[in-house]
Amino acid sequence: MKKSLLILVLAALSLSAITACNSNTPKTTVVKPKSKYMCTMHPDLSFDKPGTCSKCGMELVERDTTGGK
Repeated sequence: MKKSLLILVLAALSLSAITACNSNTPKTTVVKPKSKYMCTMHPDLSFDKPGTCSKCGMELVERDTTGGK
C-alpha cells in the first residue's frame, strides 16, 4: 500500500514538473517609436536619424516621445 502511494505521488510530481516547463508564457516585446526625428515644416515626414529634410532641407528636430501635452 505504501509503495503504490509513493509511486502515485512521484508520478503526480513528475507530471506537474513537466506541465510547468511547458507553460506558454507570453514573451514581452518592447515597442519603439517608428521614427525619432521630424521636420518642423513637414510634420508628416519622419526619420530615424538626424539630418536634413528631404523636401525643404531644414534641420530635423528630435520628436517629443514623452506622450504628454
